[in-house]
Amino acid sequence: MTVHSKRYRAGLDSIDRSRLYGLAEAVGLIKDCPGTKFDESVDIALNLGVDPKHADQMVRGAIVLPHGTGRSVRVLVFAKGDKEKEAQDAGADYVGAEDLAKKIQDEGWLDFERVIATPDMMSVVGRLGKVLGPRGLMPNPKLGTVTPDVGRAVSESKAGKVEFRVDKNGIIHASIGRKSFEAAKLADNATAIIDAVLKAKPAVAKGTYLKKIAISTTMGPGIRIDPSSVQKAA
Repeated sequence: MTVHSKRYRAGLDSIDRSRLYGLAEAVGLIKDCPGTKFDESVDIALNLGVDPKHADQMVRGAIVLPHGTGRSVRVLVFAKGDKEKEAQDAGADYVGAEDLAKKIQDEGWLDFERVIATPDMMSVVGRLGKVLGPRGLMPNPKLGTVTPDVGRAVSESKAGKVEFRVDKNGIIHASIGRKSFEAAKLADNATAIIDAVLKAKPAVAKGTYLKKIAISTTMGPGIRIDPSSVQKAA
């Protein structure tokens, strides 16, 4: 049986588990819950009415959060020539080509959280699919991480670009910031994620698309949000 801390139980006692909250109220409860010694991440989970086993029901995308995530992202860029300098000027942490691919393959080096590549470098990056793919790091044109505009891609990543992808259970998990954020900023970020997921609804999806929503801190209990309170008209 899972044993929760006093802090977790105190947070749980402040939540009515039988209720579905409005977004602003849920964020307020997150802010009021007893904190930890570190600035916890605030995360959102969206349970979708899709079957990810079917390719035409896969939901994925990316969005730059209006107020960022509150954390620095280490960005690796595969590029050469002028594009290499463009990536460096934009603030990329690592820039290279075959040298970086070799380091990843031979040394198992993975000290980065986002991978961006120019189209001409995909023949090199493609060889890393078995390493990067399972970790969700493989560049993808649909996510804006395979692009000739590497400067912009790096800047967006550093500014708080969040990628989302439905898992095998039909759930999307994403960060919407830190507990230290103002409540209004957390709500803005949550709304941005929800809107992006709604826009990514597959055409073949039937029935209720956005089934459940919950937000929580890293170490805190989940707070359920009423999906009808945050959905915009399609």
